[in-house]
Amino acid sequence: MGTVSPTDNNLSPPYNKDFTAAGAAAPRKLDAGALFVLKSAGSWLHCGYHLTTAIVAPALLSLPFALALLGWGRGMVVLALAAIVTFYSYNLLSLVLEHHAALGHRQLRFRDMAHDILGPGWGRYYVGPLQLGSCYGAVIACILLGGQSLKFIYLLAIPDGSMQLSHFIAIFGSFTLILAQIPSFHSLRHINLVSLILCFAYCACTTVGAIYIGDSKKAPPKSYSLTGVGINRVFGFFNAISIICTTYGNGIIPEIHATIAAPVKGKMFKGLLVCYTVVISNYFSVGISGYWAFGNKVQSSVLQNFMVGSNPLLPKWFLLMTNSFTVLQVAACTLVYLQPSNVVFERKFADPEKGQLSVRNFVPRLISRSLSVIIATTLAAMLPFFGDIMALFGAFGCIPLDFILPMVFYNLTFKPSKKGVVFWVNTVIGVASTGLSLIGAVASVRQIILDARTYRLFANM
Repeated sequence: MGTVSPTDNNLSPPYNKDFTAAGAAAPRKLDAGALFVLKSAGSWLHCGYHLTTAIVAPALLSLPFALALLGWGRGMVVLALAAIVTFYSYNLLSLVLEHHAALGHRQLRFRDMAHDILGPGWGRYYVGPLQLGSCYGAVIACILLGGQSLKFIYLLAIPDGSMQLSHFIAIFGSFTLILAQIPSFHSLRHINLVSLILCFAYCACTTVGAIYIGDSKKAPPKSYSLTGVGINRVFGFFNAISIICTTYGNGIIPEIHATIAAPVKGKMFKGLLVCYTVVISNYFSVGISGYWAFGNKVQSSVLQNFMVGSNPLLPKWFLLMTNSFTVLQVAACTLVYLQPSNVVFERKFADPEKGQLSVRNFVPRLISRSLSVIIATTLAAMLPFFGDIMALFGAFGCIPLDFILPMVFYNLTFKPSKKGVVFWVNTVIGVASTGLSLIGAVASVRQIILDARTYRLFANM
């Protein structure tokens, strides 16, 4: 039960009032996960910080690679459409959340929305596990990316160094383990403000670096022709669409909305405007400059093109600065995507009758969050090819949570006329996204099978 009154602030926790549409009040007890982790105390600006960190992550450095699989025309159309559809989708979710909050039944988690709108089974057995698996997969991917960035910095400083990727993953995981003890989502607001600034910093560095290399004598020969033929090219198209959709993915809109202090009306929309200002400026600058500079030779992360073998095409200090910004920002992303699992742990092991910082709640929180990070770090070190697996998670998790369920929730909540534009726009987006999810899953499984011959646990990639 993750509900709380949007208006009554005088009741002592963990109790609040849940008002029905008829105006009757009934006491509702919040579980510790909703009460402690999803503390509703933030402003619309804090919401913008959280949204930006959840969406604008170093995975956007793969956008030039996606454009290379699609070509200029198709690539720009898909990049723009994904921005429009996700902004629209996230705004629909916020409208549904605001509607229920106005009725006195505030939904604090994705599973709460599914429980109330689709039924208890959907929240417990589908949406809840789907969101938890997707977000925890993102945590593993972030820790892996952080370790890879640390290794890149190390090799720039010591080209013949002997440390392995797993060592750097462990270092980054240890740093994350300390930060993971920050008690609530709202407590991350200052970290996520720094994260927003870091987004601009490493994207600006990447854009400037790509333009510099592409316009210099060091520029590698480039072509914008599509690679692959037949079925390989077709699967390349769908892989590229999945990559772009995943970079715009969020999956925790209700949890971010839960951090907003009442009254909530209109605040998520303002936060989305802040977030998408960062999204549009960074995504298009990195995608266009990276593809322009390297053509169809662009790597899965455009930063890899800044090196030829062990020879940097840019000054070492510039590459060190860019990767340092990336490491710090991906740490903030990791903390954001730990929140759904933190909610589950607090709900299970914490006592809402005790203070959040009491020994009774501090010890279980320390143990559960530490184990969560340790397991994610171990999996990241074991599976350095996790990018292929994340593509599968994106097809099964990101697309349903961000492109399908918001349309379903809105149509079922507001029941727009079947003769109206809104109903059919939502229906078309939902059906098209379902097809894309299925095709993306097939393409991801195919890629895993193709790459299986090179897979090795704890590989030093």
